[in-house]
Amino acid sequence: MPANVYLPLLTRIASIKEEVGGLRPIKTFRTEFLDGPGFEHRSGQCAMISVFGRGESMISISSSPLVKEYLQFSILKTGRVTTALHEMEVGDIIGLRGPYGNGFPVEEWKGKNIVFIGGGIGLAPIWSVFQTAMMRRNDFGELVLFYGARTSRDIVFREELGELKGKMPVHLSIDVAEPEWKDYVGFVAANVADKKPKPDKAVAITCGPPIMIKTVIKALKDLRFQDDQIYTTVENKMKCGIGKCGRCNIGRHYICQDGPVYSWAELKNLPQEY
Repeated sequence: MPANVYLPLLTRIASIKEEVGGLRPIKTFRTEFLDGPGFEHRSGQCAMISVFGRGESMISISSSPLVKEYLQFSILKTGRVTTALHEMEVGDIIGLRGPYGNGFPVEEWKGKNIVFIGGGIGLAPIWSVFQTAMMRRNDFGELVLFYGARTSRDIVFREELGELKGKMPVHLSIDVAEPEWKDYVGFVAANVADKKPKPDKAVAITCGPPIMIKTVIKALKDLRFQDDQIYTTVENKMKCGIGKCGRCNIGRHYICQDGPVYSWAELKNLPQEY
C-alpha cells in the first residue's frame, strides 16, 4: 500500500466481458497495473476502483490470489461510478487502491469439503475462493456449487459454469420457470434445502442479496451446519476503505477493516444493520 493511502495505483483495463445484458447489466473487467506488480490480495478482499472525474466505488476482487497477471472485477451497473465503468473500453486507465478487508481463511479449510452458494452478482465475491480451490484441488475435499439468478439471462460466468457441470456438482436455479430451463426453479435457499449438502467436515460460504443470505443461512442451519461452518461477506456501504468515514460501521465494527468476511458465529452477534 502506498504511503498516501488515498492515492490509487494506475491500471489499464486489459479485457472486458459482458456477462449479462438488459436492465441490470454486468461486465467482468480484467486490469493490469501500469508500473510494477501493484498489490497482492486474499480471497474475499476488496479494492477501491477510481474512474477519474466520476468517483470511486468499492468492488470485491473476483480473481484468485494465485493469478498474478491481472485483477478481475465483475461489476453490476447501478450508479454513477459503475455506469462510467460500463462505458469504458479496453486500454482505458482507471485507479485501484487496496486491498481492503480480512479475506476468507482458505488455508484453514484444507482437507474440508466446501459448499459455495451465490445469488446474482453475489457469486463474484466468492468466485476468488472457488478459483483458488479449483487451482489447488488436492488441498480440499468435495466442492459443490449452488448459484441462482432471477432469470436465465441474469446468470454470470455462464461459460465457466457450463464447463464445470461435467466436473463437479453444480446446482443452478432461477426464480421463475422458463420453457427451456432444465435445472431447479425456485430461490437459492430452497435449492440448498432440496439438495441437502452434508455438514460433515465441511464449510459453506454464501453471498448474494441480504434476504438470500439470511434464508440460505437458515437452510444450512436446518441441515445441521454449525455457526462456525458458515461464512459470508458484508460489503454494504463501504466508502473510504480505511475506517475513517464511519459509513460502513455495524456497531463497533468497520466492515472495510474488520470484515467483509464473517462466520455466522461472529456475524449473528453484531447489530442487525446489514
